[in-house]
Amino acid sequence: MKIAIFGGSRGVGRQALAQALEQGHDVQALLRHPESFDFTHPQLTIIQGDVLRPEDAAATVAGVDAVVCSLGSTADNPGNVVSQGTENIMTAMQAAGVKRLVVVSSIGVGDSKDQVPLAFKMLMKTVLKSAMEEKEKQEAAVQASGLDWVIVRPGGLTDGPRTGNYKFGVGKAIKAGQVSRADVADFVLKQLTDDTFLHQAPSIS
Repeated sequence: MKIAIFGGSRGVGRQALAQALEQGHDVQALLRHPESFDFTHPQLTIIQGDVLRPEDAAATVAGVDAVVCSLGSTADNPGNVVSQGTENIMTAMQAAGVKRLVVVSSIGVGDSKDQVPLAFKMLMKTVLKSAMEEKEKQEAAVQASGLDWVIVRPGGLTDGPRTGNYKFGVGKAIKAGQVSRADVADFVLKQLTDDTFLHQAPSIS
């Protein structure tokens, strides 16, 4: 399979990129600063650009079978990079006829608000307010896209190893406990070919 990955320079996206290559997939990754990316692989194609430029998003999805979107807000990015970047990705996918999209969001977004502890709810209303609003916009746009989407909502992210030992599903009993970025990436890649959660937003913790 040929996979486009957005947000592959760090976090869950970086783990998904590495694991996809381990599994033998071809990967196209859009990076703003490829000169600082310390990873090479014969099946990895790096495209220098910015997801906020529609032409760069289009170049990244050209010829792929599926897309992983793991965009996040960073200090050197505009505040709308998650929502507008995802819109650009989806527009490019629709133009190219690419249907499968797996998006990394967060427990606490959408109908999962009651799956987070009270302390995190307070953060969502203060420090994380703008970031969570961006995720809300992103999820709403994805759900209205007409694509074959899955939204993955992880709990508290850690840098632990991939264990394969995690809880997941659409049940509201899953709370926002800790889960490694490597395990989230493992689950994300499975959603590229598994229809169990098609047009749903499973939580993982």
